[in-house]
Amino acid sequence: MPEDFAPACPLPFTDRKTVVLGHGSGGRLTAQLVRDLFLPAFDNGILRRLDDQAVLNVGGARLAFSTDAFVVTPLFFPGGDIGKLAVHGTVNDLAMSGARPLFLAAAFIMEEGLPLDELARIAASMAQAARAAGVEIVTGDTKVVNKGSADRLFITTTGLGLVPAGVDVSAANARAGDKIILSGTIGDHGMAVFSQRENLEFEAAIESDTAPLHELAAAMLAAGEIHAMRDPTRGGLGTSLCEIAASAAVGVEIHAARVPVREAVKAACEILGMDPLFVANEGKLVAFVAPDSADAVVAAMRRAPYGQDAVIIGEAVGTHPGMVLMKTEIGGHRVLDLPFGEQLPRIC
Repeated sequence: MPEDFAPACPLPFTDRKTVVLGHGSGGRLTAQLVRDLFLPAFDNGILRRLDDQAVLNVGGARLAFSTDAFVVTPLFFPGGDIGKLAVHGTVNDLAMSGARPLFLAAAFIMEEGLPLDELARIAASMAQAARAAGVEIVTGDTKVVNKGSADRLFITTTGLGLVPAGVDVSAANARAGDKIILSGTIGDHGMAVFSQRENLEFEAAIESDTAPLHELAAAMLAAGEIHAMRDPTRGGLGTSLCEIAASAAVGVEIHAARVPVREAVKAACEILGMDPLFVANEGKLVAFVAPDSADAVVAAMRRAPYGQDAVIIGEAVGTHPGMVLMKTEIGGHRVLDLPFGEQLPRIC
């Protein structure tokens, strides 16, 4: 071996001096940004839980509070648009704490030149989605930036919900023995947006799964003991499982054969070299449920909106804490880890 030989690390270098697209992936670079920059700046006990919402005790009430920004491109895609996505995304973040969503605020950053008829379509879609979810958009803000300073339209929504007494759902609450339940097929949203963005046509149409999940979550809570819930948006199911495993210090084991993926999505991912486990969803949830409650929870999900395809995909274990293992369809095991890069930027 030459004396000046220096082996190259096969993993991407993460000590960066500027923001890159991967910082928005929901994967390893996002986690690093939050852990190394934002947590030290804003550190407090509530933020340190790193759930998708904060649960606050205010005047004897337990309020769920969440905010989210949406930069998806294109603005309109099969099955939805940025407005519908903005409502569903925040409603679902509240619902993952067991809260009943009540109110939303919406802020619009508009680029000069955005057609007003497109903005009107998006506002109408948001209003319809809010009515269907039983929430009201009660305040907001508008800003306009120079042409070329943004990409047509960005939306930020903030939500407020009420957590029922006795409900305590958090990623940190997952425990060994829990059954892991997935509400339906994965990868639909990410592949729908990507196919529209790149003008790709597949044999079967792929539509976004964007949907409000609060009624499904409520049905689950009524049926059994739920410890943790997460809607696997950026970074997909794989990232959500890694985050919960790390937060609760439990091991996770799932079975590839049990994870439902539509054939059209599977084929599209194979063609494009993408892994559906790490493709975004906007109308699915994954839950860690007490083993004695699992069958009742699955049955309740299958009777509720958006849970008809619910299935147990694995369980939490006491061994290999913080690690996610998937049993492959050929009998081997694969370690799932947070992705470094961005498979599909600007997906939500």
